[in-house]
Amino acid sequence: MLTEFIIPGISLALTATLLPGPLQAYILSVTLRYGWRRGMLVTFSPLITDAFIVPLVVFVLGQLPDAAIQAIRLTGGGLLLFIAWGAYKQLRAGSDFGPQEASVATPKQEEVSDWRVFIPALLMNTVSPGPWLFWATVNGPLLLSALEQSPWHALAFLVAFYGTFVLSLNVLVYIFGRLGALGPNMTHTMIVFTIGLLVYFGTALIAEAFGLSSLHQGLSLFVIAALLFWWLVHRLKHRPQPENGK
Repeated sequence: MLTEFIIPGISLALTATLLPGPLQAYILSVTLRYGWRRGMLVTFSPLITDAFIVPLVVFVLGQLPDAAIQAIRLTGGGLLLFIAWGAYKQLRAGSDFGPQEASVATPKQEEVSDWRVFIPALLMNTVSPGPWLFWATVNGPLLLSALEQSPWHALAFLVAFYGTFVLSLNVLVYIFGRLGALGPNMTHTMIVFTIGLLVYFGTALIAEAFGLSSLHQGLSLFVIAALLFWWLVHRLKHRPQPENGK
């Protein structure tokens, strides 16, 4: 059981955590905007959405039709762009970001309920093709093999996978929560970075739905190179000049 299902479950969970994706980008955005407590809350969203995704894919559909995958990609890409736009508007409005649990929260933070950050995570997990494809091609066959052994083997695989996955996501939240506590400039920079990730993954999903992945990758590299060039020029222009002393 250990080498057949538990170790593969742990390994797959670590891989799913470390590979950047829409869920990770959203979790980091929530952590930086609303604090680590709400970031950790979002890490439990896959447990709810996968409760119907896994049985539907593994036991009912077997293999999703291409049309369903394309529709999921389009919907997921649109949702990610909507979330990125909301974060950008809040950034432009000059809202205070970062965890402030130890102090008095700002009015904008008090208005944000747990459901407001948790429901988008549920929707994003549902309309993101990642979980559907992952369970249809990778985890699903392992789960079926475990069930052939016994229900306890299947349970061990699921506990190993989701226990490691949620724990790893919480470690990620803790790291970014600590980085965000370094100051407003660091938080602002990381918020811009997470918005960029959300835009990238959102446009990537839409491009995949229309068969334009190669074009998207080329344009993404061009945009990243242009942004790096702009950042370097900006840094050189605003570099402090040495004082002329005797």
